[in-house]
Amino acid sequence: MFGNKRIACWMSEKKSQKVKWAEFEQVCSNYGYELFKLDLEKDIENQGPFSVFLHKLTDIIALANQGDAKSKNTINLVENYISTHPEIIVIDPIPNVRQLLDRYKAYSIIHATDLHKHGVFTPNFCEITTSNNQKTVEELNAACVTYPFICKPSLGHGSKKAHEMLIVFNEGNLRDCKPPCVAQAFINHNAILYKIFIVGDQYYFVERPSLKNFHASDQKTIFFDSSDVSKADSQSSLSVLDLEDEQIPKTRPDPIILGKIACTLRKAFKMDLLGVDVVIENFTGKYAIIDVNAYPGYDGFPNFYHALLKCIVDQVNSGINTERKHNLKVDCLNIIKTN
Repeated sequence: MFGNKRIACWMSEKKSQKVKWAEFEQVCSNYGYELFKLDLEKDIENQGPFSVFLHKLTDIIALANQGDAKSKNTINLVENYISTHPEIIVIDPIPNVRQLLDRYKAYSIIHATDLHKHGVFTPNFCEITTSNNQKTVEELNAACVTYPFICKPSLGHGSKKAHEMLIVFNEGNLRDCKPPCVAQAFINHNAILYKIFIVGDQYYFVERPSLKNFHASDQKTIFFDSSDVSKADSQSSLSVLDLEDEQIPKTRPDPIILGKIACTLRKAFKMDLLGVDVVIENFTGKYAIIDVNAYPGYDGFPNFYHALLKCIVDQVNSGINTERKHNLKVDCLNIIKTN
């Protein structure tokens, strides 16, 4: 079925600069694969054949969804090529990535899983589609979204604006929300975030700084960039706990629960490369999933390229075809914690 062992890879120049290509190529070679950069400015057919398409097309897909003509054309060319070559393994299928980019849809998918049985939940959320504050109040109430809440752009990728968020403390400041956006109830978690990195049937998690505890008040809206707050070396003032919160006991994450989250969301989104942001609610110890991303940075993931190639080889060896792209079956018992 796979007469060649070539991996076509496409990602943005910014993403490419973070990749250690020599090491990546060597690992591919160790697994018997040739790695090459796909040029989407040239005819794809002439660059083939290849058996695997590895991509980070999230920003282009997002721009296409916003109506950008060039991006729409690029995605159409890629999808047409894939449809005429159903034998190619795509990591990850573009339709699956597309649904993940819509935060409201992504939260709805998470909410529909059975993770609540394991003490895991999605904070109450709703979509804000209008500048009519009265209608927004009705939508917030219907979805049981309380103050304070995080206001996030509906589109999870595509520009720096996807990371520009607000903390809204009261009804008087609803005017600060710029639709379309998603309101998500804020969960106090003592400024500790856990990022789960999923690569096929393996996962790894790291601890990162996060937002301190907040409560409903007459405080003005706080504007922030989520990527600045949750960086490994972040020194954001928004992460500094108030004195009264410093004594709140820290709940250590349970690897079994994090593994259940990893397995369940991989199955729910039918994707192999995912990043999941999880916080543990103060006092209750419940786990709140606050965001999911396609093909995250994997900073700190040990031997990432080996994990990635194992994922690719597993997909190829399983003989996955077009049906797989629409119906990924996952054995949760194969999730491996490498932390």
